[in-house]
Amino acid sequence: MTRDPDGPPARRRFLVQGAAAAVGALAGAARAEEAMPPGTPEWMTVPGADVGSQTYGTPSRFEADVIRNVPKGLKQYISASSRTPLQDLDGILTPNGLFYERHHGGIPDIDPARHRLMIHGLVETPLVLTMDDIRRFPSESHIHFLECSGNPSFEAIKGQTASDLVGLVSCAEWTGVRLATVLREAGLKPEAKWVVAEGADAAALTRSIPVEKCLDDALLVYSQNGERLRPQQGYPLRVLLPGFEGNMNVKWLRRLNVTAEPAYSREETAKYTDSMPDGTARQFTFVMEAKSIITRPSGTQRIVRGFNEITGIAWSGRGRIQRVEVSVDDGRTWADAALQAPVLTRALTRFRLPWSWDGTPTTIMSRAIDETGYVQPSFSDLTAVRGLKSFYHNNAIVPWRVAETGEVANGYA
Repeated sequence: MTRDPDGPPARRRFLVQGAAAAVGALAGAARAEEAMPPGTPEWMTVPGADVGSQTYGTPSRFEADVIRNVPKGLKQYISASSRTPLQDLDGILTPNGLFYERHHGGIPDIDPARHRLMIHGLVETPLVLTMDDIRRFPSESHIHFLECSGNPSFEAIKGQTASDLVGLVSCAEWTGVRLATVLREAGLKPEAKWVVAEGADAAALTRSIPVEKCLDDALLVYSQNGERLRPQQGYPLRVLLPGFEGNMNVKWLRRLNVTAEPAYSREETAKYTDSMPDGTARQFTFVMEAKSIITRPSGTQRIVRGFNEITGIAWSGRGRIQRVEVSVDDGRTWADAALQAPVLTRALTRFRLPWSWDGTPTTIMSRAIDETGYVQPSFSDLTAVRGLKSFYHNNAIVPWRVAETGEVANGYA
């Protein structure tokens, strides 16, 4: 065998495969070769940045393109949203700086020392609480997802990436006080059936919450992933309703009015209702049904022949994910994916499936089954019941087309 000046056969195979997997990145491969052990890359020759130059930690400059996806054309100060880059993330927790946003009147700049929460209506003792008062109550921390009910709509399942399609979902560890604890402090009257939550934003966003949910797992949260809420997420206080549609998780919370009837506010009449084929509309469809999406490989990514790990996220507003099935042949057959621990109630669950791709064009997809036995539907099965007039609560299976080149694209397109 002729000796290769670049080294032994195993190393040559590694370099050849790496080049095939990184078409168009020859310059980067050359730089990586220069930095490969036992060589000494330039960053080992000088001291690095001092701690004092980064009083709040930031990602590497080489990860500068991992950012929230802000739709173009929206008047961001009126009705705004930004999407989590799902295809760039691992695990189940969303970093605070990448957590999706949705707001209706801009992001208020609230002084927590002046902020108050009023609890009134059908209570024995109306309360006005400062943030210090709220933090005196016993605290709890729980991991839960949050999802916009328009993630995505029925008519416009467009876009290239996983973020474009269903990026209005994120997951965090939330810290706060049980809403039930605070309501017990005020004392609910027997006729109390609803709690109307109002935000302190310019839209004064208002939603009605069934008292049963308030006394179950609802939280008044002031921290997210270990730090105080960011302004985009409702600083200094928001409601968290695990498993319920995102719009109900009122941010910048200033008032809880305990009532016998719902408020029938704009957000639960003109918006956030489900138009049905017979001309009626479903109202108060609070729970987000089981859903999943493959995040790698997904739109705009490229794979190579041979081994590829399929991974993604699944979630359900009704409890834990029990199984995730993956198809690599356009839904003809399905295989169980492995669920990565922890598998928590009303939280994102990471799933994984090893796959050896033979280079044949195909479509890959996933479907979630939650602990109630509910199975995530196909788009055709869902629209057979719901029609195409709805905007909210589309939890259909998301397909990805894999071309012969290895390029992955939106399977709805």
